[in-house]
Amino acid sequence: MKFILRLLACFSFLALTSHAEDSRLFELRTYITNDGKLPDLLTRFRDHTCKLFEKHGMENIGYWVPVEASEGADNTLIYIIAHKSRDAATASWRAFQTDPDWKAAAKASEANGKILKQKPDSIFLSATDYSCAIQTGAGEGERVFELRTYTTPEGKLPALHQRFRDHTMKLFSKHGMSHIGYWVPVDADKGAGTKLIYILSHQSKEAGLASFTSFRADPVWIEAKAASEKANGGPLTIMPQAEGVKSLYMKAVDFSPIK
Repeated sequence: MKFILRLLACFSFLALTSHAEDSRLFELRTYITNDGKLPDLLTRFRDHTCKLFEKHGMENIGYWVPVEASEGADNTLIYIIAHKSRDAATASWRAFQTDPDWKAAAKASEANGKILKQKPDSIFLSATDYSCAIQTGAGEGERVFELRTYTTPEGKLPALHQRFRDHTMKLFSKHGMSHIGYWVPVDADKGAGTKLIYILSHQSKEAGLASFTSFRADPVWIEAKAASEKANGGPLTIMPQAEGVKSLYMKAVDFSPIK
């Protein structure tokens, strides 16, 4: 049965990657709230913000909170929206921020205190040529999501892309991981040219950890990794690994288009 499921995952991967490159501009945003204010922020998004984003031309993609308390489960919201272009993003944000409905919703939501602890972090992203088509809606059964960020030494991002194209993504599917999307930052101060950001989904955090354990032990991966590092003069992510590879397990909130 596990073998059949893995085959189906591989077929799904092939189907998802046979598509035209996504030309939208994506925006990954992270909000940190003051203590106890995450429920207020989620209510504001659920009742007002998401609808106003759509009103002003922004497409809601996915909304998540970390799984672990130590990583911000009680005060962090992470989400991705999409724009037609950078100019469209600028115009949409301007219209949103000056909308009387938004101003009224923001004021009402902060009647008992300021919600955000600090200015939101924003990273504009473009999809890689091998990114899967974004699939909104619920997956089969409960699942968690994993946001992964890879930082490469200068000049090695193309080699990392090649390894993902030729080997990594197929092996992720083989070991039970599902693809959500793969992006790179577009601005130099946010990692353009040195970062790859992607999201996977797993049945649970434990399943995700187990999948990566089997992936790293796969002889095909070991050979592909060694060959790519030999051809490019060393590791494709900066060392130590804890600095070059970041992982955050997340769960979708109830109003997320991706669940």
